[in-house]
Amino acid sequence: MKRYEQLVELLATDIRNGRLSPGTRLPSIRTITAQHGLSASTAFKAYYRLEEKGLVRARPRSGYYVTASAMQQLAAPALGAAPGKASSAPARVAPRLDISELVFAVLGAAQDPGIVPLGSAFPAPELFPLQRLGKSLARVARQLHGPDTVASLPQGHLALRQQIALRYLGMGMAQSAQELVVTNGALEALNLCLTAVAQPGDLIAIESPGFYASLQALERLKMKALEIPVHPQDGLDLAALDQALKRHPVKACWFMTSFQNPLGASLSLEKKQALVALLASHEVPLIEDDVYGELYFGSRCPLPAKAFDRKGLVMHCSSFSKTLAPAYRVGWVAPGRFGAQIERLKLMTTLSASLPAQLALADYLQHGGYDKHLRKLRHALESQLSSLLAAIARHFPPGVRVSRPLGSYFVWVEFAQGFDTLALHQAALEHNISVAPGPVFSARRHFRHCLRLNYGHPWSERFEAAMQTLGRLARQQSPYAAVAPRI
Repeated sequence: MKRYEQLVELLATDIRNGRLSPGTRLPSIRTITAQHGLSASTAFKAYYRLEEKGLVRARPRSGYYVTASAMQQLAAPALGAAPGKASSAPARVAPRLDISELVFAVLGAAQDPGIVPLGSAFPAPELFPLQRLGKSLARVARQLHGPDTVASLPQGHLALRQQIALRYLGMGMAQSAQELVVTNGALEALNLCLTAVAQPGDLIAIESPGFYASLQALERLKMKALEIPVHPQDGLDLAALDQALKRHPVKACWFMTSFQNPLGASLSLEKKQALVALLASHEVPLIEDDVYGELYFGSRCPLPAKAFDRKGLVMHCSSFSKTLAPAYRVGWVAPGRFGAQIERLKLMTTLSASLPAQLALADYLQHGGYDKHLRKLRHALESQLSSLLAAIARHFPPGVRVSRPLGSYFVWVEFAQGFDTLALHQAALEHNISVAPGPVFSARRHFRHCLRLNYGHPWSERFEAAMQTLGRLARQQSPYAAVAPRI
C-alpha cells in the first residue's frame, strides 16, 4: 500500500470509529507531515482522496473538515477510479454537486501575473486588437445620446445583432437578427437558457469531462447532473446519450459540439445532425455552448448543431470573449422557440449588456477587420499548439496521452491511472506554474490522472522552462506506468 493510501486508511478509520467526528478539523498539512514523516505532496494527495470520497471538505483559508455525511459514505461501497477512456463508461447521475470550492481553489492561482498560466481559461491579451477596439469605443461614446441609451432593452442593440446575424450567414446558416438576445458574455446566455427550460431538482445532461462552469451553474440552481462521456477525438458519446434519454427524465442538455472544453474534441457534421435529431425525438432542448467555434485551424468554420435545428429546440450561445474582447463581456444567444422566456429572464436579472461595449463591437465588426484578426489569431494558436506538443514530448514522462485539437487553445493530457494531477497542481504552484487538474471538469471529481493545459499564450523561454519543470515534477510521482499513446 502506498504511503498516501496508508494515511487515507488511517484517517478513514478515525472517522469510522468516531475519533474524528463530523465537523472536526483535520490536522494541517504541516502537522500531518511532521507527525507521519511524509512529504507535503503525499499529505495533499491523501486529503484530496478523502475529499473525493466525500469524507472531508475543504474550507477556504481554513483547512479540511469531516463532512456530515462521512459515516454514510464509509458505509457505502468505495468510489471507483476514473475510467481511463472517457467514452468507456455509461452515463451516470452525479451526487449532490459541490464543485465550486475546488474550482475556485484550483483556478484562482491562474489570475496571479507572476504565475505561468498553463491553467488559465483565457488566451493572452496581446493576441487581441485592444487598441483598435479602444478607438471604436471612444468613437461610439462620443456619439451616444438620449434615446440610444435605452434602445433595444433587454434584447440588445440592433446594430450589434445585425453584425452577429452576418457572422451566422458567413458560416452558411441563416439567423434573424430580430431573434437574437445579447447577454453579458456567453456564461449569462448559458445560464439564462438553463433557467428558461429547467427547474431546481431537474436532471441536466452534461459532458464528462466538461466545462466546470456548467457544474457550477447546476450547483447554484440546485439541479442534478447526468454525465455523458466524451472521447478526446470523436466527441460526445451519442450511444450513451441515447441510452440515458431512454432511462432518465432528462430536462435539457448542455453540450459543446465544437472544440469542447477541456478535451478540444468536435462532433462531425453527421454527428451534430444525429444529435439534433435524437434530442428532437425526445423533445429535449439543447443548450449549445459554441464560444470556440471561430477558433478553427482548418479552412472553414464548423457549422454548429443549431444549423440542423428544425423544431427550435437548440439554443446557440457564443460570445466575443474568446476571440476578440474578453473584458467587454458581450455574448449572445440564438434562442429558438425559447426567445420570449430568455428575454423575460434577461429583463428580470441584468436588464442589458453594456451599451457602449455593444456599440464598440458593432463598430469594430463593421470597420475593423475582424476576419483578418481571426486569421492571425488562428495562425498564432496553431503555432503555439505545436510548441506545446513538442514541449510535452521533450519533458513529460513517456507514454502520456495528449489530445490533438483542431481548434481552440486547450489540450488534454492523460497520465497513467494512479497519477495525481491535484498533487501535481500543488507542486507546480510552488514553482509559480498553474495547471487545471482533471477533477475540476467532473461532477464526481473523476479524471484525477488528467489535466488541461492552455496554449493560448505566445511561446517563450518562460513557458519552455515551465514545461520542463512540470515534466520534472510529473516524473517525480512514483511509481509511473507508461501507457500506449491515445492518438
